Amino acid sequence: MGFTIGGIREMRSGSRRRGRTTECTAVAEYTGLWGWDVVPGAVPAARASGAQCTCGEPDCASPGAHPLAFSPEVSAGATLDDVAKVWSEVPGAPVLLPVGRGFDIIDVAEPAGSRALVRLERMGLPLGPVMATPEGRAHFLVAPGAAAELPELLYRMGWDDADLDLHGLGPGAYVMAPPSEVAGLGPVRWLRPPSLDTGAEPPPARLLLGTLAYICHRLA
Repeated sequence: MGFTIGGIREMRSGSRRRGRTTECTAVAEYTGLWGWDVVPGAVPAARASGAQCTCGEPDCASPGAHPLAFSPEVSAGATLDDVAKVWSEVPGAPVLLPVGRGFDIIDVAEPAGSRALVRLERMGLPLGPVMATPEGRAHFLVAPGAAAELPELLYRMGWDDADLDLHGLGPGAYVMAPPSEVAGLGPVRWLRPPSLDTGAEPPPARLLLGTLAYICHRLA
């Protein structure tokens, strides 16, 4: 995908020398190591402006958490220089990941996600990256197609009639990624960061879904 771990380490030191932002370094890792596309997000507007979001919409439903219409997408394989060029136009922009390309997401409450993560690790099941949002949600990255398959998978596992706080996010959705912060709430963080064996190829949802559904049901 264009970078090696050693190359990323050198890129990190080079970014410090050249004053590159933390966002640029993180995005270059996402595009170079894991093969993810990245989109700069809108940022909350200054309170003095009277607006909620720099997108200009007075009734923006998700200030600072959606793509900027005028900013180009940073494609998988982009270099640190490519990323820095885009982010120089939108300094401080949140890092957004388009869902439905390299991965889909299973979204659960963070307490359920944290408990399920411990159990899944003890069971030795393959796991992809897992993010925690400051709104109290856990995002499990799984293989693309999971959101569309979720109702059928839950039916086959006998969880279709349960009232579960468990949702699939697929094509058309965007999630904020570390090191971005949600205005007034804090940063997005990794519960389980990407690794070489699962970052680019997250596991099928069916391997995790039974445990996630069970924990969600127990905590309901």
